[in-house]
Amino acid sequence: MAAITAALVGELRAKTDAPMMECKKALTEAAGDMDKAEEILRVKLGGKASKAASRVTAEGVVAAYIAGGVGALVEVNCETDFVTKNDDFLALANACAKLVAENNPADVAALSALPLDGSTVETVRAALIGRIGENMSIRRFTRFDTAAKLVSYLHGTRIGVMVDYDGADEQVGKDVAMHIAAMKPVSLSSDQVPAELIEKERSVATLKAAESGKPADIAAKMIEGSVQKFLKEVSLLNQTFVKNDKQTVEQMLKATNTSVKSFTMFVVGEGIEKKQDDFAAEVAATVAAAKQA
Repeated sequence: MAAITAALVGELRAKTDAPMMECKKALTEAAGDMDKAEEILRVKLGGKASKAASRVTAEGVVAAYIAGGVGALVEVNCETDFVTKNDDFLALANACAKLVAENNPADVAALSALPLDGSTVETVRAALIGRIGENMSIRRFTRFDTAAKLVSYLHGTRIGVMVDYDGADEQVGKDVAMHIAAMKPVSLSSDQVPAELIEKERSVATLKAAESGKPADIAAKMIEGSVQKFLKEVSLLNQTFVKNDKQTVEQMLKATNTSVKSFTMFVVGEGIEKKQDDFAAEVAATVAAAKQA
């Protein structure tokens, strides 16, 4: 059996980026055979990835990529905010954004099958889970392909915006993207607001009107007024521009001879139910287990 030297462990770590102790264990199990040790690590890291797969990933980053008139936004999730600072995790997110722009995959499964670093996106993701010990998932992406212009804005790594616009002043495009990140409109115009959101707002307004005790005709006007106010608040063109509260976004765009065709905004973890830790229950469970032992 070959001696498991520090140099041998270092060589395996350089090849696999696995933790040092895992490398040493794999080499010991493989009796110093480097190739066999690599295979052992693949199995072990894959096992870790499988065990992590059921854990909620509500943290993460948004990455953006633009080349010419083609661009992409991608949200890649993890379990804790700590991992969002990891260089390899960030590299995976950025690589995914570029792959989406360049390859136009149909869905996350197609993106996961694309080649990356000599293997596939899925293989890289699974190996990263094994090294870090946290579940990670590619949640969603959007791709733009336009004859106009694209601009992106990342507020840290948690909010990402991409805007398809037409106009001579690039700063206007950047201002619109920042406005979207700040004010979070759900649509470009009021007639594009999803029907389910309008109905939800109408239901709330109806309950408030009923509680007011106003006559039916006045209550109806109150309801309609609330709905119209809501539509203005959540549609980009009707919102008050964040850099000039005397203008709506639509007025600012007209003044600068700019038009917005579409936009997408991703907020990390939006809509994902985060796990709520119950410390008291955890302590009780630990005590109960100790008594049984």
